[in-house]
Amino acid sequence: MATVIAPNSTTAESSNHSSLVGNIRDWLLMPSWLVIGLFLVMPVLMMLVYSFLTKEFRGGVIWEFSLAAYDQFFIDRGLFGDEPIKIEWTYINIFWRSFWQAGLATTFCFLIGFPTAWYIATRTGNSKHIWLFLITIPYWVNLLIRTVSLKFLIRDNGPVNDWLLTLGAISEPLSIINTNLAVQLGLFYSYLPFMVLPIYASVERYNFALSEAAADLYAGRWTILAKIVLPAVKPGIIAGCILVFVPSLGAFLAPDLLGGAKNFMIGSLIEEQFKGNAGNWPFGAAISMILLSMVLVVLTYYARSQTRRENS
Repeated sequence: MATVIAPNSTTAESSNHSSLVGNIRDWLLMPSWLVIGLFLVMPVLMMLVYSFLTKEFRGGVIWEFSLAAYDQFFIDRGLFGDEPIKIEWTYINIFWRSFWQAGLATTFCFLIGFPTAWYIATRTGNSKHIWLFLITIPYWVNLLIRTVSLKFLIRDNGPVNDWLLTLGAISEPLSIINTNLAVQLGLFYSYLPFMVLPIYASVERYNFALSEAAADLYAGRWTILAKIVLPAVKPGIIAGCILVFVPSLGAFLAPDLLGGAKNFMIGSLIEEQFKGNAGNWPFGAAISMILLSMVLVVLTYYARSQTRRENS
């Protein structure tokens, strides 16, 4: 006599199995959530709270609610606070300089990183792995050491100027240190691999038969690049731009060591507020929150625009 299995029993077993898998997944993710909560969410919440507190004279904060930090960033009330209210352009200009420097660094990294990533992805055999190995070598050394080494290379009596003088390309040493160019070199040198690796990952997945088909239809090289290659590897390009732009925006080593006081950036301004007893912790926290809010707005806008394009 045949045994009949009720459909409900099968459905129940499937539901129990899914529930068990979900519980295991949640437990496995628990360490990651703890790390994110302790080392990402908690520090951000601390900075948010500090930005609404009062500055302590010897550094630190007084637990009294105040909007003085945000008022200091946006409004200029004069030396003694009794002058007519004006917009505080000093910090706004620092933000503008930082966005401009970060955008320029991202552009340069893309112009060099895209051909580099394409070249590596189209190699065969072990040469591809050797090139990837060479790209990641700088990250074996601390960023501070690399930045100081770059300062040694481009200083007035450094190897770069000596080499150019020997070749006869210049008649006197170039003053590169404490300029925008020096900051750009520092940002470019620090974050170029962040552009190369995501683009490399996208190019490696690219179907080169698409380019061959376009060439068979008499499309030129630039047309193939603009209409086929760039749209296909766009996710890697966007990821690389974000990975370069955001760290460049908050960088302080390159501006401090290579740019000097005339090339102050947001990272340097924030760092200055937390150093020594004369620091203004609420003001530094407020600047951090303003910067974080601006970055989140840009990233949220991009994410929503991408979602709308995918759904359309």
